[in-house]
Amino acid sequence: MNNKKLNIILASPRGFCAGVDRAIEIVKKTLEKYGPPVYIRHEIVHNKSVVESLKKLGAVFIEEVSEIPDPSRPIIFSAHGVPKSVPEETRLKKIFYIDATCPLVSKVHRETEQRYKEGFDIILIGHKNHPEVIGTMGQLPDGTIKLIETIDEVKNLNCKKPVAYVTQTTLSIDDTKEIVDALKLKFPNIKGPVKEDICYATTNRQNAVKKIAPNCDMFFIIGSSNSSNSARLVEVAKKSGCKESELIFSGKPIPIDKIKRCKNIGLSSGASAPEELIQNFISEIKKHINVSVEEIITAREKVTFKLPKELN
Repeated sequence: MNNKKLNIILASPRGFCAGVDRAIEIVKKTLEKYGPPVYIRHEIVHNKSVVESLKKLGAVFIEEVSEIPDPSRPIIFSAHGVPKSVPEETRLKKIFYIDATCPLVSKVHRETEQRYKEGFDIILIGHKNHPEVIGTMGQLPDGTIKLIETIDEVKNLNCKKPVAYVTQTTLSIDDTKEIVDALKLKFPNIKGPVKEDICYATTNRQNAVKKIAPNCDMFFIIGSSNSSNSARLVEVAKKSGCKESELIFSGKPIPIDKIKRCKNIGLSSGASAPEELIQNFISEIKKHINVSVEEIITAREKVTFKLPKELN
């Protein structure tokens, strides 16, 4: 074992947010109430260990409603939200469904619909092909919403009606602000959300990483490779001064040799990563290096969301 002392600086808040807690609880309660199998459209949250643990309880993950072999069994829609066509198809097939869409994503859906009814051209800031973006765009007729991912795309926008924008909930706060500022320059009367679309958990986790990153030689984010909010945390750590920042996902080896050369490393996790993955990471490092752990708390979260009425 290396006798050199390594300081692990733990960011807090980290890990599960209220929307993820709610979605996982919905799956468990549905299994308790209706028995297995229960079908889940798309990964309930973007984390492999969570998905695998729910599979063991009897959850079956599918990508389309048409894959359900037995229409008498319930289906759950993932926390990312779904296009309107999905519940419509489910109702037509007389399949019982429970919607685990995060309430903060549902808020974006309602805003989008309301602005459309008011006669606005809708711009969505988000990542193409992310399930949440597909769900939001699917609230309105095809071609109605203009999706932009970068500030460079703003100059190519051509809108004939009054303009409103909404955003994906898991974006980088700073990158999104740059895009919104560019939109406001191009469309001075643009309407934004009444309340910020980027969710409280995304904001809190990014702010915690920002505070710690300048003091770290390396920074690690625990999360899945397809997790948008985890990828943003890596970007935030790099932009905040820790260039050696990376995502640790299932199956990726921990770079122990690099860590041995560090004095301080930062550690956080995406909103869909369970705390046990953080503790497993620390335990693995302790096998090779003398470690002290310091937790920096930048906010305290007390947000909870009610379960759907079908499970009460």
